[in-house]
Amino acid sequence: MPDPTARAERPVNTFSIVGFDPATGDLGVAIQSKFLAVGAVVPWAKAGIGAIATQSWANTSFGPRGLELLAAGSSPEETIATLTEADDRAQQRQVGIVDARGHSATYTGSECNAWAGGIAGVHFSAQGNILVGAATVNALAETFQQSTGKLWHRLIAALAAAQRAGGDSRGQQSAALLVVREGGGYGGFNDRMLDLRVDEHPHPIDELARILAIWELLFLKPAPEDYLPIDGALAAELQRLLTRAGDYKAPPSGMFDAATFEALERYGGRENLEERLLHSFNDARIDRHIVDYLRSQYP
Repeated sequence: MPDPTARAERPVNTFSIVGFDPATGDLGVAIQSKFLAVGAVVPWAKAGIGAIATQSWANTSFGPRGLELLAAGSSPEETIATLTEADDRAQQRQVGIVDARGHSATYTGSECNAWAGGIAGVHFSAQGNILVGAATVNALAETFQQSTGKLWHRLIAALAAAQRAGGDSRGQQSAALLVVREGGGYGGFNDRMLDLRVDEHPHPIDELARILAIWELLFLKPAPEDYLPIDGALAAELQRLLTRAGDYKAPPSGMFDAATFEALERYGGRENLEERLLHSFNDARIDRHIVDYLRSQYP
């Protein structure tokens, strides 16, 4: 009698970009697929070691085993050779790897569904299967190489460009973004700096970009240039906005007073903006992102 809980295996028809940022040491993977919850299958990464995308008829052991091989000193090319030589279905697999020195490699088995292929370059590996054509992978590679800034912005930009170039021939369903940094996780307890997933959506890359913007608002610490002095005009505006939010209940004073400080603390705590507050009444500055967020909520 067949097991009613058994799942039929299906290919992870996907395009992905694996990247490394030499300025920060960040490693990451971004993926889009006509496959439910692709972020649970394809991306693997460990700070200081490397990042891996395993897809097509994905062998998920390639993720942890590949990271072990990289940690032991294997190059990306050697790692792929070891993984595929031990796999009797290697011709159905696709994998991209970048190590913590920026060396890269990609592999596409001869039995991956067309169009399938990949490009490995300095600091990146781009690959895809069941694509409209080679233009998708070319767009991944070119966009990553030509872009600057934070690794997660470059990875998302590459996904968007690949989708515009044709993308997955069967359409869109899910997307994911994983970036690791030593001590970059919540509270500094692990390396999982950024792990965002859109499991089912008609436009998953756009939705992933929207969620990424919220992540940046809530979890990135402000840069020194982000802080604005709270002068009389800004204090009056903050009091009006915080009154609409229900946190400022005193008569408007047009000054950064104790009531304004306490209202900001209440608002920031409720909206999870603690990382962006200075938490000091004696420092009359505010992160411009908080002001922009307040304005967007209470126009």
